[in-house]
Amino acid sequence: MAQKQLPRFPFEERDLARFREVQQLAYHCAEQVAAWIEPGVTERQATARLRRSLVQAGVQDFFHVPFAWFGDRTAFRHFHTPLQFFAGSRVLKEGMPYVLDCAPVVDGYTADIGYGGKVGENAVWDRLAQDLKVYRELILREVKARKTLSEVYAAVDAQIAEHGYDNRHQVYPGRVIGHQVTRMTARGPAGVNLFGFGVRTLQTLGRELVKERLEGRSPLWAGGRASRHAPTPGLWAVEPHIGFREVGIKFEELLVVTDDDVYWLDDDLPHVRRWALLEDAA
Repeated sequence: MAQKQLPRFPFEERDLARFREVQQLAYHCAEQVAAWIEPGVTERQATARLRRSLVQAGVQDFFHVPFAWFGDRTAFRHFHTPLQFFAGSRVLKEGMPYVLDCAPVVDGYTADIGYGGKVGENAVWDRLAQDLKVYRELILREVKARKTLSEVYAAVDAQIAEHGYDNRHQVYPGRVIGHQVTRMTARGPAGVNLFGFGVRTLQTLGRELVKERLEGRSPLWAGGRASRHAPTPGLWAVEPHIGFREVGIKFEELLVVTDDDVYWLDDDLPHVRRWALLEDAA
C-alpha cells in the first residue's frame, strides 16, 4: 500500500510537558523500587510494589501492567510464549541483573519506561549499561536523518552485532523496538486489563493500527515491511534491549518526532545521569 503524506505533529508544548511529567513519575517509582529491592525478593513482589508506588503517585490506568525480570530472564532466555513476560516466582540473588518496566497513564497521558539495575557486583551488566549510551545516540542520529523505521532498526542490529551482543527486543511480540504513544481518549473502564494491556490501551491501539495501515504506515516499530516508512510525527516509546549470555538490559523512553526535528523528550533520566557520572569519573 502506497504511503501517503505524513500527518502534522499532533501535540502542543503543554502536552509534551504532561507526557514528560508522567515519564518522570514512572522513573521515580522505578527508582523507589530499585532502592527497596534486595536478594530474596520475587518478580511478583517487585511488580506489586511498583504498581502500588504508581497508584499512590496518582496513576489511574496502565498502558500495560508492570513487569519485572530477574537474572537470565532480563535477556529473555528460553522465552517461547507471551505468558513468560509476566512476573513469576524467580527470586533475586546477589549479583543478578533486573529490569523493571511500567507504562502508567495519567489523564490520558502515557509513558512507557524501562529501568535496568543489578544487586551487588556484575561486570557484564556494567559493560552493557555503559554501551547502552551508544544506542540512544545512534537512534537519535538515524531518525534525525529521516531514515525509515526499518532502516533504523537495521542500524541498531548492526551495532549490536559489532558489540558482540544479542538483540533481545526481537523477542517482544511483533519483534518491536518501539511503538507510537498518543493521548488515551478511549472511554472503556480505567484500571481494567486484558492480556496484560489496559482495555483503553487495546481500544486506542486498535484504532491507531487501522488508521495508520490505511495510510500505509504502522504505529509499531520493527524491522519488517510494515516499518518501511519515515517515523510518523508524534511520540515514540523506544526500547533497545541488548543481552550478553545471562544478562540483559534496556532503557525505554519517549522520542519526540516533530515536522522538522527529533529529540528525546527528557535528558534528566536515570540512565542518562549514570552515563554523565561515568564520564565525569573518567
